[in-house]
Amino acid sequence: MERRDGMERRDGTARDGDAAAAGRAEGGGTEGGGVRVDHLVTSGTFSLDGGTWEVDNNVWLVGDDSEVFVVDAAHDADAILAAVGDRRLLGVICTHGHDDHIDAAPEVADRTGAPVLLHPEDTVLWEMKHPDRKPDGALADGDVLTVGGTGLRVLHTPGHSPGAVCLYAEELGTVFSGDTLFQGGPGATGRSYSSFPVIVDSIRDRLLTLPPETVVRTGHGDATTIGAEAPHLEEWIGRGH
Repeated sequence: MERRDGMERRDGTARDGDAAAAGRAEGGGTEGGGVRVDHLVTSGTFSLDGGTWEVDNNVWLVGDDSEVFVVDAAHDADAILAAVGDRRLLGVICTHGHDDHIDAAPEVADRTGAPVLLHPEDTVLWEMKHPDRKPDGALADGDVLTVGGTGLRVLHTPGHSPGAVCLYAEELGTVFSGDTLFQGGPGATGRSYSSFPVIVDSIRDRLLTLPPETVVRTGHGDATTIGAEAPHLEEWIGRGH
């Protein structure tokens, strides 16, 4: 399989051409105080440094029956808004500024009145895709975004990009890792504005310190756990990616 933006395309992944599959909830769900995690897979392209690749992205919705956050509004605003339904959208959280994670963010935000939230160190990447539309708010390390009484703590995890963040929901036992950590290793660092030593530091210091049972919900591909990935850190360092 060809590696694309720190992920591997996996057979059987739902695509947005299938509305029922695209709108499916996570099997069994993860709940804390009535808050659940819903999951879409959307399809489009990623472009940087003169190349363009087809990608499937995970879009995560964290909320209850009344309100919700969208994590990474990728590719398909209609599918994302269908999953939001009649809930109040509190914000569109961008784990980083690569175009495949933000291409639908302005439309989702503008159709609902919700703010787009991005770490300011990824502004340069955002402006490559949306030069005429700025994010509405800045994410900072340690911020806590609350939905349905459940907190999402912002962890600044640079490396894949300068402003990459993860979102840790302790009550849900999960972290939304964007393209920082995947099943099998770190996100890609072979393109502009990325650094392998920096992403290793972020993973070691910010993610592998979380409880081992923490479910890692990634920007592409399958979920994993902190405990499944932690033993392989030295292997990743040795291979250099």
